[in-house]
Amino acid sequence: MCLAIPGQVLDIEGDDPLTRTGRVSFAGIVKRANLAYTPEARTGDYVLVHAGFALTVLDEQEALKTLAYLAEYEPEDLN
Repeated sequence: MCLAIPGQVLDIEGDDPLTRTGRVSFAGIVKRANLAYTPEARTGDYVLVHAGFALTVLDEQEALKTLAYLAEYEPEDLN
């Protein structure tokens, strides 16, 4: 199973469309993601990230709703 996680773009680095990256915050954990698939992404936007690539820009309400669902997840739910 694959899982993409929403995160908020904190800043963007680079002008080349293929190597442009952004620092993305996932509920306080900050990682760098490639923005090649989301040229429209801007600082403050929410993006859906899988395997280090932002796949799409999300509506803020939908992103926050998904993050709220993930916050409810308990690891013991897998047992």
